Parts: sequence; C-alpha cells; structure tokens
Amino acid sequence: MVDETLIASLGLSDSEAEAMVREALGEAVAKGDMDTLLNNQISDLEPGKIIKGRVIGFAGDDVVVEVGLKSEGLVPRDEFDTEPKIGESIDVLLRNIEGAGGTVEVSKRQADRQIAWNRIVDHTKEDDVVEGKVVKQIKGGLLVDIGVPVFLPASQVDVRRPHDVRDFVGRSVRAMVLKIDTERRNIVISRRRLIEKERDSAKKRLLDTLAEGQIVKGVVKNLADFGAFIDLGGIDGLLHITDMSWSRVNHPSELLRVDDEIEVKVLSIDMQKEKIALGLKQKDPSPWEAIEAKYPVNSRVTGEVVNIMSYGAFVRLEDGIEGLVHISEMSWTRRVNHPSEVVNVGDKVEIVVLDIDKNKQEISLGMKQIEVNPWELVAEKYPPGTIIEGAVRNLANYGAFVEIEPGIDGLLHVSDMSWTKKVTHPNELVTKGDVLQCVVLDVDQDKQRISLGVKQLTEDPWLNAIPGAYQPGMVVRGKVTKITNFGVFVELEDDLEGLLHISELADHKVEDPQEVVKAGDEVDVKILRVDISDRKIGLSLKRAQWGDTGDGSYTADAGPTRGGMDDHDAMGTNKIEY
Repeated sequence: MVDETLIASLGLSDSEAEAMVREALGEAVAKGDMDTLLNNQISDLEPGKIIKGRVIGFAGDDVVVEVGLKSEGLVPRDEFDTEPKIGESIDVLLRNIEGAGGTVEVSKRQADRQIAWNRIVDHTKEDDVVEGKVVKQIKGGLLVDIGVPVFLPASQVDVRRPHDVRDFVGRSVRAMVLKIDTERRNIVISRRRLIEKERDSAKKRLLDTLAEGQIVKGVVKNLADFGAFIDLGGIDGLLHITDMSWSRVNHPSELLRVDDEIEVKVLSIDMQKEKIALGLKQKDPSPWEAIEAKYPVNSRVTGEVVNIMSYGAFVRLEDGIEGLVHISEMSWTRRVNHPSEVVNVGDKVEIVVLDIDKNKQEISLGMKQIEVNPWELVAEKYPPGTIIEGAVRNLANYGAFVEIEPGIDGLLHVSDMSWTKKVTHPNELVTKGDVLQCVVLDVDQDKQRISLGVKQLTEDPWLNAIPGAYQPGMVVRGKVTKITNFGVFVELEDDLEGLLHISELADHKVEDPQEVVKAGDEVDVKILRVDISDRKIGLSLKRAQWGDTGDGSYTADAGPTRGGMDDHDAMGTNKIEY
C-alpha cells in the first residue's frame, strides 16, 4: 500500500490517491507495483527540485500550473517571456509544499536560471567566450545576463577604464570567462581580456600587412593635447596634432571626436616598439609645394592675423600657409614692446614677403616694408653739423635719447654733454621732457642710429681758453670735490677739475687721501701739466707747499724738485695718469 502519512500530507484518500496515480501513469499501473510508483511520484515533489508542469488556467496576474498528483502552483505572468498557453508544458522549480490544500509554491524563473546554470556549467569552462546583456551597475562593476547573472568587474570592462561604467548598461557585450565558482554559483567575466586577446591577434595580422604610405581606416579612441590615438583594428596609431591639417590646429577636438571613423595615411612604423605614426593632412597635396611661385620674395600679399606671441604675429595667407611678422618688422620708427600694440587677432593686414624656407615651411613677413623707410631720408635731412631741437624722450646710463622727429631719436652720449665736466649719468644735466638744442655728429643709416652732441655747440675750451689760463708751474686755488683711493679731484672753476694724485699730497707716503684733505677743503695746488689731448690737468699739493715763502705768498719758481729735477722735467717725464 501507499505510505499513509505521505497520502495524508497531500490531503488524499486511498481511492483518490489510487485514481490520481492511474490517471497519471495509465497502463503502467497494471504492470507495476502501485505503492512503489506512487511513492516515487510523490518523492519527486521535494523543495528545490525542477519538475514538469502544465498550464491549466489563469488567476488574475498568475498562471495556474499543474505539477502532478492533482497539485497546482501559481506562477506570475512576468516570469514568462511570451504569453503562456493552456496545455503548454513548462519546467518549474518546487519551492514549497503547502500541505492539505493541494497547492504548491513554484517558480518558472528560478527553474530557467537553474537550467541555464546547469547548461553553462556543463558546457562552459574558464577562458571560453560568452555574450550577454548588461543588466545594471552594482558595487565594483556590472551585472551581465548570459542566461544567468555574472559579474563583470569595472577594471575588466575595457582596456582603458571607462570614465563611467554605467554607459554600458543596456548594451550587449562579449567577454571571456575568468572564473567559475560552482559552490557559490558565481561566474566572473572579463571584456578587457577578450579585447586584449583579439587585439593581439589582430595586431599581428595588421603588422604583417601594414606598410608606410598606406591609406587605412581607423576609429578615434582617445584625444590628448598633442594628438589623437586611432584604433586600426588591433593596434593604436598616433595622429599627432601637427599631422592633422595643413592649417593651424590648437586642439585635436577642433577636428575629431571619440568614436569617429576616419581614413589616415601611415607615415612610419616601428616594429620593435610597435608604434605607428599616422597623418591626416598627408592625404592631400601640401600647399607648400608651389609656395615660392605663389608668394615670391618682396611680393605684397594680404592675410589675417591668427595668433599673437610676444615675439611677433602669425598671419594666415591661405589654409595651411602661415607666416610670421616679427616684432622688429612691424614699424620703422616705433618701438613696439608687444605685437598687440599694433595688431589684433582677426585683423586683415597687408604685408611683404621677406623670406621663404620651404624645407622648414616658414615664411618671414614684414609690415613696415609697406611704407617708405624714413631712415632712408634721415641722412639727407640731417647731415653731420645740422643743429636740431628736440625733447628728451628717455634716459639711459650712457646718455639721453632726444626726439628729432616722430619716430626718429638721436643719442646724446654722456661724453658729448660737456667739454670740461665729467658726466657719469645724464640726469646730472638733463631730465626727461627737457627741450635741448643739439648738433648732429653722425648718422648710421644701416644701424638706424643718430649721434648728437651738446658741447659741440660751443668752442672747445681745451684748444685755447684752458691752456691759456692754466700753465705748468702756476699755483692756483681750488676746492676738493671728490676723494678716491688714488687721489683727489680739485675744482679749479665751474665744470673744470684737476687731479691731485695721492703721490702729490705730501712728502711722506699717504695711505688714505683723507689723512691730508677733506671734501670741501680749499687748497692751493701747483699745476704740473696740462694735457690738451686727454683734457686733463695734473696738480700737486706738496710742490705748492715747497714754494711757500712763509708770508702766505708763493713763488712762481720754487727751484729744483727733489732728486734734482725741475718742475718742467717732473711734468714731462713723470705723467700722472687718471
């Protein structure tokens, strides 16, 4: 007989159980043991097992499924991929036997997953390639449905980790199986490893067939400031920014976008380093080929200012052809500190072609050459000896710049400011803005320089006045103006100084001139020499004292000097340099 406990758990009488078994097993009952068959059928109804079911009706949003022994289960409609039909046979997983009511809890979705899992485990091994749809993002990566949910780590999504892995949700992906854990029912896959494997194979095929000069298709994979990386189908090539266009390109994004498909020319291949240089502009003829015929030197052309640097402005003559107007070629007379003082980006300018270097693809341009060079007329307008009047425009350590006419300055050197005064800086005599009368001394048209002088407006006192007023042997009074380690400067009259050498201060050896005199002291000194060519007067304090008569007066001739030399010999043979 059938196990009474089992029959009671199903809520069946003996006759009902026997009738159900006959209906389910038919003639097989007549050929076998009724109790054994019934026990076997009921033992199949264990939680966790996959059993056969048959659709027998609908109840709201649920599908009624008969699983045998008059037991029925409810399966939600959303577990079916297509609309179920009455009589349709399906596989379900028995989740729970609810008891006397004759109903059981079943799941078609779990049965499908279990079947899919078994199929994958039976037919898939590590390193196999699988395909599925990315369902959603989870912690650390993505969940991919390949029949069962599998894990795709974020680090394994692509060769270069994407900025946001959520972009892959909803997409179908192919990947390689990294690990199958049957105990935990966990599978890890890698799209990156599959890409790398396929790229390695494609790379080898590509390198075997690729040649310099070929035109190939590729896909833009990444953009950088210096260029773009192009996937050629197994290996990336670099399209440098300078090889994108014959025209100026400030950033690759001006021409390309990621995932763009483009045709490029292979410029070079480094097999050892597996580096490929690509070109886009090389597909078209270079506009520099006929540059010399199109823009001959000294020809006038019109262009647009496209870029300004501290050293000049770049002017586009046509697409792919740009020339440089150096800052020194912008004006004949104006001192340009920065090109932006003269031009702005977008300005249309007329220029002259100065030079062409076809190999370097460089053109030198000039703006000032459009106008007549005023320096070509300066020599005629201001020959040496011409007296001009102009304002002091600027001061330098070595002299003052005087404006002769707008844009034309002359240099008044400190040495040409006074015949007698030693000028160390021009601000001792002039200030910025002063209007001066000067004489033109020299014009250097090539270097664009004019030399000016002020002292030349008057007669040189060293020719007559000074030699007549100051003669060797005379004792004169002067004022100490400056003390140096080699001697003392004594002012004899306005702007006229003589040097009292340290050796001429006293009979004894003097280490420091201030032991004998101080600045501002008035002293009587003897003139040793008057050097007209060097414009210097040599003085002596000790020799003047030798001629002291004791009553405050001095003799014109003090007699022979120490060592038997007279004053004339001392001047002529022992010249004191300063």
